[in-house]
Amino acid sequence: QVQVVESGGGLVQAGGSLRLSCVASGRTIGSITVSWFRQAPGKEREFVARIGWSTQYADSVADRFTIFRDSAANTVYLQLNSLTPEDTAVYYCAARQGLSFGRSYTELKDYTYWGQGTQVTVSS
Repeated sequence: QVQVVESGGGLVQAGGSLRLSCVASGRTIGSITVSWFRQAPGKEREFVARIGWSTQYADSVADRFTIFRDSAANTVYLQLNSLTPEDTAVYYCAARQGLSFGRSYTELKDYTYWGQGTQVTVSS
């Protein structure tokens, strides 16, 4: 059983930065695959970034967001830079067992464990 809890969301002006945290319990962060998804009002939840055996990003954030993990803190972070109002959404952390070597898990159905989400609002 894995539990993940997100934090770090908030209100920021366009061009600003935020760092989201996803603290995991039940498994060490180096043994699971963790992804960030986001859901904007009226839209479907979408993949943002993944870290497991490798990292992967959605095209819309690849040059602005960075996903990384801190094993000592058992935490995965998502650094959000150069934010735009289009980044406004609830950001969710999701996890699945194992590092998923050679696989690219980017769909909601690929993940078993989900956090409650953290709101990111970017003002223009």
